[in-house]
Amino acid sequence: MPTEDDARRLCLALPGVTERPSWGRPAWFAKTLMARIWEPGVLTVKTEEREALAGTAPDVFFWTPHHQRSPQLVLLHLAKVSPAELEELLDESFRIAGGRHLP
Repeated sequence: MPTEDDARRLCLALPGVTERPSWGRPAWFAKTLMARIWEPGVLTVKTEEREALAGTAPDVFFWTPHHQRSPQLVLLHLAKVSPAELEELLDESFRIAGGRHLP
């Protein structure tokens, strides 16, 4: 079960990612926001599969009315994803947020 510290470690391991507060919570930025602690144990990420994720695992993936106008944002319960799934989601979010992997 990943923790907020695991999310931080994975985000900061990506090239060029920085951490700064967003709405009083830890957030990580590539060119734009890539991940943010929404509330304790809940992480916001960007994905191109929001509807599919929430449709297949609504107990894990969801969004609030605040996120409705941003179709790439999805919230996830950290305690309900595997470390590998979290890493995959953060890689996708990094790419969408304009991050570049080193060759």
